[in-house]
Amino acid sequence: MDHEMLLTLREVIAATLQQGSDPRVATCRGKLQNKRSRLNQEINKELRLRAGAENLFKATTNRKLRETVALELSFVNSNLQLLKEQLAELNSSVELYQNESAEPATPMIPLGLKETKEIDFREPFKDFILEHYSEDGGRYENAISEFMDIRQAMRTPLRDKSGVALLFQYYSQLYFVERRFFPPDRSLGIYFEWYDSLTGVPSCQRTVAFEKACVLFNIGALYTQLGARQDRQTARGLDQAVDSFLRAAGTFTYICDNFTNAPSMDLGPHMLQMLVQLMLAQARECLFEKLELQSRDPCDEDQIDDTRDIDVSLDLAQESAQVADVYGLVHDLISASAVKDYVPFSWVALARLKREYYTSLAHFHCANGLLARPLAHLDERTKEALQFMHGEPDVRTQLDIRVPADDGERKLLGRAHLRAALLCVEESQRQQRMCRELRDKLALQAVLRRTHDRAMDAYAVHEDEEEFRELLDPPRILASTKFQLSLTSPDFSQFRVEDPFRSLGPVAIFSARHHWTAPRQVTLQRADDEGFGFSVRGDAPVIVAAVDNGSLADFGGMKEGDFIVSIGDKDVKWAAHEQVVKLIKEAGDSLTLKLVTPMDRNYLKASNKNSNKGSVSAGSSSGEPSPACSVAGSTTKKLTWNPFRKQRERDSGFEASNVILR
Repeated sequence: MDHEMLLTLREVIAATLQQGSDPRVATCRGKLQNKRSRLNQEINKELRLRAGAENLFKATTNRKLRETVALELSFVNSNLQLLKEQLAELNSSVELYQNESAEPATPMIPLGLKETKEIDFREPFKDFILEHYSEDGGRYENAISEFMDIRQAMRTPLRDKSGVALLFQYYSQLYFVERRFFPPDRSLGIYFEWYDSLTGVPSCQRTVAFEKACVLFNIGALYTQLGARQDRQTARGLDQAVDSFLRAAGTFTYICDNFTNAPSMDLGPHMLQMLVQLMLAQARECLFEKLELQSRDPCDEDQIDDTRDIDVSLDLAQESAQVADVYGLVHDLISASAVKDYVPFSWVALARLKREYYTSLAHFHCANGLLARPLAHLDERTKEALQFMHGEPDVRTQLDIRVPADDGERKLLGRAHLRAALLCVEESQRQQRMCRELRDKLALQAVLRRTHDRAMDAYAVHEDEEEFRELLDPPRILASTKFQLSLTSPDFSQFRVEDPFRSLGPVAIFSARHHWTAPRQVTLQRADDEGFGFSVRGDAPVIVAAVDNGSLADFGGMKEGDFIVSIGDKDVKWAAHEQVVKLIKEAGDSLTLKLVTPMDRNYLKASNKNSNKGSVSAGSSSGEPSPACSVAGSTTKKLTWNPFRKQRERDSGFEASNVILR
């Protein structure tokens, strides 16, 4: 009963993994992705119209026709520009992916998924099975349909862990499909077409590598959406957000390292490097928010100690400066010419805004630590932290105070940091007003207003506005962090799949890269006192190790190095050495074999032709046969069954099946 329940549970899990989201479900993210899909198709249509018009303009010599075509080209280019602006606006709609919580938070930047067209693999795969593997392609109708179903499902994955598992499952299946059906020297006429997630421009290639890269991009994009939707008001939600963004960064790094010369802009090295840094910056931002959340925890007993309060504020200041620095790096990368023209302007503006915003928080936390306690509460460790975080002043007009010598300097330095915090947050508010997309982000507006009000309230407590304007700029806060973030590369071993075309044989041998003759049938009929005249070695598939001259096997056309693919009506491509020997022995005096001869590899290489021949059966899961090895001088001589020998000799040598001695 337990076994039946376990099988049922596995079937349910498998069915869940192979099921994508229903496109008819009118969720906000589903609507957004459907709009992106329609825009991609419209952009593709306009691109084809433009290509046709340009060809006609080059080919015709009629002046009036050229004027008409030129006018049509202007309309097409105008439509393309409008469509790309609409797509950029969709990519700027980050609020649909954010968590809906009562407490406002700065928005994260998620990525939309790449779209692809449906592909019918039935006829190409069945034709290739018949031509290359010499088998009836109709027998693999269910396997092909299963592969097509999972590809169709992964086009619309659920926005949760099951959607990630579905994409990984399809990616793993591509390993087997690529080796089975895509030879390096020819094309099956299958083209993988994907739309750029940022520009909507379609790209088409015949290689499975392009399909893999696009699937991995969608895995990374899905991780960004999972990270953006987490509840960042709780420590658990922040931990999950950090994990999702680090997984996204690791996935984009893997694409950049393993897939080159991609035709799609979103798979280019400059774009991927920017996305990696963007995800790291967002992970660092979530980590800072967790530190802030923990520092406000009223249950923290360490807050009774005043020195601990100051140290926490200084730590938050340096961590905030670190976030500002990484967003500065993101802004530099996203402003490069190879990237800036392809990403929404709101992304550029948000990176610049967050750099100013977290610089403001760094000054505010530093001021909060300095102004909260008298100088007597600053111990040597705190003074060393102040000296380190302020660094060397690089402008003469700045306050040349790194560690205050008295309470007057402490207040002066604290007020200067408050002034810098206000100036930076006001600059971030100005940048929000300058960007049309960010202007409508109410949560971002509320966060900036709250930060500005908090800084103003702190200033009002300590000084009036007249003295505030006379303050000089404080020393720059050096970025530092106590937490090292490491990328999480894709873990393909976590999502293992079975080869849907396993019946074709071990993929290490029976693949599109290897060639062999058409299967031929050999029937050997022997008398009572003679053998068949051949020996075998290896596993999955078992190989003919040797054929004796003048034997039945020799006259029947068996060759050294042939693969045994079936014995009688039983397929033995996956059979172990012992199973094949048993089937041969059970055949009696009449043995029917189906053999194939490899054309591009010698599977029987002896190290010394004059020495005794021997072999070791393959123990690998791939079924790759081990090369023959000499066992001359071996102390333990075990004999593998040889059908050519007399009955007494066969019986004495049948016990061993791994090593052959002749």
